[in-house]
Amino acid sequence: MKMITELQRRPAPFPKPQAIYAEGGTLWLSSRQTKKFCALDCASWQVTWECEVPEGFTVWGTTKVGDDLYVVCGVDAVDVDARRIRRVRSGVGFEPGFSLPCPDGMGSHLSHDGASLVLSQWYPQKLISMGADGTPGRVLAVPRQVVGQCFTHGTFYLATTTNEESNDYFIERLDPATGGCEMLAKLGFPARGLAFDGTNFWTNHREQNEIVAFAQVG
Repeated sequence: MKMITELQRRPAPFPKPQAIYAEGGTLWLSSRQTKKFCALDCASWQVTWECEVPEGFTVWGTTKVGDDLYVVCGVDAVDVDARRIRRVRSGVGFEPGFSLPCPDGMGSHLSHDGASLVLSQWYPQKLISMGADGTPGRVLAVPRQVVGQCFTHGTFYLATTTNEESNDYFIERLDPATGGCEMLAKLGFPARGLAFDGTNFWTNHREQNEIVAFAQVG
């Protein structure tokens, strides 16, 4: 299987980068260690805005809809399934009155398919469409564990693995019309998050404190 073509591998401006979303020349990122959420300018590689995540929670995944960002928040503990979707006003911070529970308290990454938010669940290996009130809708099964996802050109792109302790991580494409998954390339490192800026993909090599851009695949 072919490897991705890395274009950039740069030090993150903070330790343990986790969530990632790309829009134009900006990356929206979270840190599992500092419990902050921020905007990073790709040209200067400087943080242009940041905020504390309420209650010391971790932002696990994020996507943007219009001017607002949506994030999956939760305590950083393996035995607690109580994650929620929160809304962040760009340049302002977390909206106090917006909080939707993830199905069964589980969820990690978010995308938007043009109609609704789509939440991925790592170990259950699912993508779940979420209603505006948090009601779960359509469920798409994934053959492997989802460690990152984004939606572009009418399809889902996934970062996946079957063994999170290994370097066996992959990029797959999931067709929402059929539910079929196609393996595209090997990442070769334990990635976290997946984003598309209109030209290239981005992900985090969290344990190396690095952010990676790579060329389109498939």
